[in-house]
Amino acid sequence: MILKLFRSSPTANIGDLYGAIVAQARAPAFYGSYGVPDTVEGRFDLIVLHLVLVLAQTGQQPSAAPASGGGAAHGLGQKLFDEFCRDLDDNLREMGVGDLTVPKRMRSFAEAFYGRQAAYLAAFAAPDPKALENALARNIFDGVPGRGPARLAAYARAALAQFAGQGQSAFDAALLRGEVAFPTPEAVPAAEVVQSE
Repeated sequence: MILKLFRSSPTANIGDLYGAIVAQARAPAFYGSYGVPDTVEGRFDLIVLHLVLVLAQTGQQPSAAPASGGGAAHGLGQKLFDEFCRDLDDNLREMGVGDLTVPKRMRSFAEAFYGRQAAYLAAFAAPDPKALENALARNIFDGVPGRGPARLAAYARAALAQFAGQGQSAFDAALLRGEVAFPTPEAVPAAEVVQSE
């Protein structure tokens, strides 16, 4: 449903890149051993997390306002965000959401994206490693801390380290080809979490 085949066009590489992000977000391990809820909301949240990871490495964030002229300032980040929005819009319509309701739902999705993006970027930069776990617990695990958020935080940090290890020019070149290599979710060890009394 969310992952589609993309036609050849000038934006085919963006479609391929977005497809790779969605495919990674749908990896069964996230919904099994990580404990992410296998719901529409859980899937949405994992797509958002993976988009934010890629955008954080590029340093290009989508604009909260519509692009006016599509200049370099909006670049890859804006194109990826636009693809994400098109996909959400298509899925709402496929689910039978009416034309009058779609814009309101899309505004809600955009607000959720920007809120999560801000929380994750702040957590990536925070000196406290628990900041990312807390943000993930709040947004993906219904506020419940534990092994799931800790392991997902470890995965997110592993992804950022893997991206950085490729070198920025190699990472950017892969994105322009529509490719991105994430860590294997199963390879990230389950976190040992000590529950506080």
